[in-house]
Amino acid sequence: MTDAPHNAIRNDWTREEIAALFDLPFTELVFRAAEVHRANHKANEVQLSTLLSIKTGGCQEDCGYCSQSVHAKSGVKATKLMGVSEVLQRAAQAADQGSTRFCMGAAWRNPKDRDMPAIIEMVKGVRAMGMETCMTLGMLTAEQADMLKEAGLDYYNHNIDTSPERYDDVITTRTMEDRLDTLSNVRMAGMNVCSGGIVGMGETRADRVGFVHTLATLPDHPQSVPVNALVPVKGTVLGDMLADTPMAKIDDVEFVRTVAVARITMPGSMVRLSAGRESMSEMTQAMCFMAGANSIFTGDKLLTAPNAGDDSDLAMFERLGIKPMAITETSADVDASRMPKGCAKLEAAE
Repeated sequence: MTDAPHNAIRNDWTREEIAALFDLPFTELVFRAAEVHRANHKANEVQLSTLLSIKTGGCQEDCGYCSQSVHAKSGVKATKLMGVSEVLQRAAQAADQGSTRFCMGAAWRNPKDRDMPAIIEMVKGVRAMGMETCMTLGMLTAEQADMLKEAGLDYYNHNIDTSPERYDDVITTRTMEDRLDTLSNVRMAGMNVCSGGIVGMGETRADRVGFVHTLATLPDHPQSVPVNALVPVKGTVLGDMLADTPMAKIDDVEFVRTVAVARITMPGSMVRLSAGRESMSEMTQAMCFMAGANSIFTGDKLLTAPNAGDDSDLAMFERLGIKPMAITETSADVDASRMPKGCAKLEAAE
């Protein structure tokens, strides 16, 4: 395995190289990841983000982890798209509680054209507050991606979920290629790509290697890489599977390894410690921050799953000496002229 400069961006990682990183002694791997992180990001700063479900349930996809699928027996009821004013009110509350990034998720296979005007107004309204914006709405056409770019959307999230080899065991209603096509549309529109996945779905380490490899060899690394630990929900395929085979759940050391390898292979990306924190100890989270995670979702809920909550996170930050990241230090340089620069510059942003 070749040692590269800590700020070197490579898109030619091999699976063998990535597997060798996973195989390093744990302390050596975390040390290397911390070096890469400090060479590319400010140490001891973590971005606070808020995720709001703007349309819950009723999704036609059969993702085995998702309680919002119509194929799941989770009891989640389908709702209509939230009104623009309600979304903006929730965004303002998130900003008051310290979030600098506001993510909006809709349980759709893909947005319909009739939904786009309201979606556009949500993006514009949140950006006017000086917050970084992200949306996850399912698959996008090139035209829809262009519309979101024009509205000022900073990031579009579309996770690849797992390795190409494991993918069909998790989802059958759309392919890995469908997901990569949406990521291509987002890149071509000039938006930041947010794409990661979920670990702890009964996959092997080889699958985790394949998952990281797929992201790290894209034409451009995703500017944002969420790493989720599966939150098993009763009534979903994977939630029920883990209830029957609890040993399939990923252990904390392997989760930290995954964060560290993502950091090393994608040095400039925001690595986001996302779902699953509710079941993690504070020390596991601290190890993730040491290994290069520099964003969390705060608040009491992530879409339909429980989350640690604002007070708990701020108390943890205080104990760990971590500083919430400021808005001026969050956005990747896809188009710096349109990125939010903080509440004091709202008029310029508009």
